Amino acid sequence: MESAGAEAEDNGVAGGAKDPEFLSTLERGLRVLKAFDEDHPEMTLSEVAARTALPPAVARRCLITLVELGYVGQHERKFLLRPAVLTIGSAFSASMQIEQVVLPPLQSLRDQTGDSASLSVMSGANILYVAHVSTDRRFRVAAGVGTRFPFHATSLGKALAANLPEDERAALLARAPFQRFTERTVTEAAALAERLTLIAERGYDSALDELDYGIVSVAVPIFGRDKRVIASINCSTSTTRISQDELVRTRLPLLRQAAGDIEAALKRWPALEASLRP
Repeated sequence: MESAGAEAEDNGVAGGAKDPEFLSTLERGLRVLKAFDEDHPEMTLSEVAARTALPPAVARRCLITLVELGYVGQHERKFLLRPAVLTIGSAFSASMQIEQVVLPPLQSLRDQTGDSASLSVMSGANILYVAHVSTDRRFRVAAGVGTRFPFHATSLGKALAANLPEDERAALLARAPFQRFTERTVTEAAALAERLTLIAERGYDSALDELDYGIVSVAVPIFGRDKRVIASINCSTSTTRISQDELVRTRLPLLRQAAGDIEAALKRWPALEASLRP
């Protein structure tokens, strides 16, 4: 689990000079909202304060405000999210035309392969799932729109990181050593740097048992009109269905076609491209 400080830094709120018009109160409220997740669906005031690294009095004011606005509810001594928070995410999907631009190529991948297919962007040292098309198969690691995973343990994350500008890639590697999820997780900066160099040269990454055992995936980057990486897409499935070599051989051409389709569509939707950029 990430520390509160690391989470705040990933969200772009720690370190560095802030715009003089930056609203700290708004940032703190959003930090409180994002503190709730699958492992923390309900929290007391003290738990919220600990997870957000906020003073209890500040966390309390944020919670009271969010309760009044309908985004947070209270059950006995614990606070929890209310369905109204869904309007925030749905506004992005609707206004940025995600369903029209991104989902058709992902659905085609799923239909052709039987794999799950996803599109992600960078979020600090994590990837953030922006679109996801799943199968009926169940995985130990569940993913969906809004899910975040550490970049170093996923093919999506490494396909993105490998194509970042050199200074941004170096800043990511400076966070090493990274969390180990399995014996195959790459955690050291030198080894990860070597892996990213290889990914940049060959144009894709494939991960086997790196985030959890039994999962194999292959991912390619998505580039904007200025040739800067803005996202990545992947196919992922169970190792009981297919070997890593066979997955790369059969899925990579389909992924590259889907990436090309998305890049072409983004040229017609410049607002969506701009919103996906790091």
